[in-house]
Amino acid sequence: MYMDPISDLFLRIKNGTKIKKSHVIVRTSKLTLNILEILKNEGYIINYKIESIGKNKTQTVVYLKYKNNISSISGLKQISKPGLRIYSEAKKIPKVLNGLGIAIISTNMGLMTDKNAKINNVGGEVIAYVW
Repeated sequence: MYMDPISDLFLRIKNGTKIKKSHVIVRTSKLTLNILEILKNEGYIINYKIESIGKNKTQTVVYLKYKNNISSISGLKQISKPGLRIYSEAKKIPKVLNGLGIAIISTNMGLMTDKNAKINNVGGEVIAYVW
């Protein structure tokens, strides 16, 4: 059975924040690690750690961030899906909540936030919105 790794990552983070868990466990892939690095740099999660669970198998533990018992992540929305890819030009990259959130963009220079994509003047696939 095929499951989209991005939707799996976002679903586990959403469910973990709803029940106020300190950490969630997700599958490890290059794409999920790049998304987690962006979330860490933008201050939405505390950290993540890769753990070995057997021969040639790993899992990633994501440590969620709370302030006054309220999650740093109010919402996650996957925009580009396996059945429908959404692309944006550099000049038309969307703002999330008038700049209060971030859009994660997959460009030819790698994954980056909407602000970095505008600075570098590159467009690409709009992966997700985070606020």
